[in-house]
Amino acid sequence: MFIQTEETPNPNTLKFVPGKMVAGDDTAFFVNATEAESSPLAHAIFHTPDVRAVFFGSDFITVTKTQDAMWDTMKPALLQIMVDHFVAGLPVMGAPVVKVAAETISYTQDEQQIVEQIKELLETRVRPAVAQDGGDIIFHSFQQGIVMLEMHGSCSGCPSSTATLKQGIENMLKHYIPEVVAVEPVR
Repeated sequence: MFIQTEETPNPNTLKFVPGKMVAGDDTAFFVNATEAESSPLAHAIFHTPDVRAVFFGSDFITVTKTQDAMWDTMKPALLQIMVDHFVAGLPVMGAPVVKVAAETISYTQDEQQIVEQIKELLETRVRPAVAQDGGDIIFHSFQQGIVMLEMHGSCSGCPSSTATLKQGIENMLKHYIPEVVAVEPVR
């Protein structure tokens, strides 16, 4: 099995493309081994020293390392973990994790229409572009004209993510949806 690797705009994140589906229509983002217990693959990846985060996209995996770690020493170990996992036919995710529902925000009918427009633009124009760089951007909330977005994969902690949010996503959303006044990351 051959797994292609690609650099991302975040120098601390590498994108691994195994040539098969990883998360399909879903995504998963883990920031520690405890969170990764629902995924045999992510849990195994966290056994590699200096792994800070693991993200599963539709057909790729991104791994984020600590600032001081070197890809030259980490990459071979990560590739071996992934190859062994896929060759053995193991599932990427184990039993579904029951997520505790986040605080739900009630929107007026007008706000709900705006939220739907925001989600549609993110789904069709933003997410495919950031997925090519090994990341994902997820809608979190819309309040008082401010769109809050979650940044996953290579987008999380990327030096250029602020520019992407402000100059790319914010400008696009403001252009199509005048009610949007700003875009901010969820911290």
